[in-house]
Amino acid sequence: MSAGLVQAAYIIAAVFFIMSLAGLSKQESARAGNYYGIAGMAIALLATIFGPHSSGIAWILLAMVIGGGIGIHLARKVEMTEMPELVAILHSFVGMAAVLVGYNSLIDAPILTTHAEHMIHLVEVYIGVFIGAVTFTGSIVAFGKLRGVISSSPLNLPHKHKLNLAAIVVSALLMKWYLGSDGGLLPLFLMTLIAFAFGYHLVASIGGADMPVVVSMLNSYSGWAAAAAGFMLANDLLIVTGALVGSSGAILSYIMCKAMNRSFISVIAGGFGQEVAVSTGDEEQGEHRESSAEEVAEMLKNSKSVIITPGYGMAVAQAQYPVHEITEKLRAQGIEVRFGIHPVAGRLPGHMNVLLAEAKVPYDIVLEMDEINDDFPETDTVLVIGANDTVNPAALDDPTSPIAGMPVLEVWNAQNVVVFKRSMNTGYAGVQNPLFFKENSSMLFGDAKESCMKIIEHL
Repeated sequence: MSAGLVQAAYIIAAVFFIMSLAGLSKQESARAGNYYGIAGMAIALLATIFGPHSSGIAWILLAMVIGGGIGIHLARKVEMTEMPELVAILHSFVGMAAVLVGYNSLIDAPILTTHAEHMIHLVEVYIGVFIGAVTFTGSIVAFGKLRGVISSSPLNLPHKHKLNLAAIVVSALLMKWYLGSDGGLLPLFLMTLIAFAFGYHLVASIGGADMPVVVSMLNSYSGWAAAAAGFMLANDLLIVTGALVGSSGAILSYIMCKAMNRSFISVIAGGFGQEVAVSTGDEEQGEHRESSAEEVAEMLKNSKSVIITPGYGMAVAQAQYPVHEITEKLRAQGIEVRFGIHPVAGRLPGHMNVLLAEAKVPYDIVLEMDEINDDFPETDTVLVIGANDTVNPAALDDPTSPIAGMPVLEVWNAQNVVVFKRSMNTGYAGVQNPLFFKENSSMLFGDAKESCMKIIEHL
């Protein structure tokens, strides 16, 4: 395949990637968006493998078969509840790939005609390795927090922000040494170690409540790491693709920060500028009231308007299918049923939307928080299924709470609220929820799927 044909294929692939992002912006077109992305990547791979600069094609194909086999196995095995941590660990692969490409690009440097081109290449290598190393360890920490093997509480080392600043300053000084030594491996290696530690500390300093933002932020980092690898390899498509992923991830992170009333700079800087909360909500709240499935069914049958607010607990219990059945039964009786989705419901943006779409819940009754929050006062019954921090009134009422200032679904304004939970344990942010103790709230304990099945029987 000639170089001109390869460039033409890259342009077509880039158009497919842009169409993929456009398709993924809406639930109705998300499936087509995935197909566009697959087509673009297939074209890009074929053009690269059979391009004029490729060699060792047999080894490349062997690596692709092994990697593709692992990918297919994971795609079949991983549950939707595990998708956030899978995304996080995949980001770490991109980061490590950028690190390895950087070292290889330095050791097996291309022949450049001028000193300026050589220096630019050295800077590309240094920046690419730095971004890749930060992405690698940061993504591993995010994976650990989402998986539950690392505490979701933020790591608060003494002078943590000064440590972050010191890591950046020392890396800049090492870059001066690296350029002065004409691409010496020692300063690059020392910077890589610092960047690994910096990435770990940066994400470890962010609490569990902000982890969905961190995942999208790491998505952006992985995009910029890929773009840096594109510069090192002189691959135009990799630069374009990385820039698309990096910019879209940054925009998504900014949108989510606005939705959560969080500072974008604060989150990406490991919580810089956030006040330390002094309350965890563990204070005495009062007595909670328990309900049975039969009582909840009667409450629903006597309602004219019902809103369901799902959370990560619904995903864990795989309760979206019986929830859809409840929805259909109530709508058949003329009861209005809608869903209220918080921007960070679950542990990945759009997590709840995908689960509900999987269960065939109509798109038009699935509304975002801003669209439905004003309707709770006119709602007879709200079912909170597996949600906790996203319906916590402490976010509005307690300025010392770790989630203070975060917009939440104001479900307590409805006439009746039923909370589906296994126990009275706190949510992912580790704070108690005063909603459980309000007079118009009741708790339906047990597995969410089993509870929904019992309600269906009584309906």
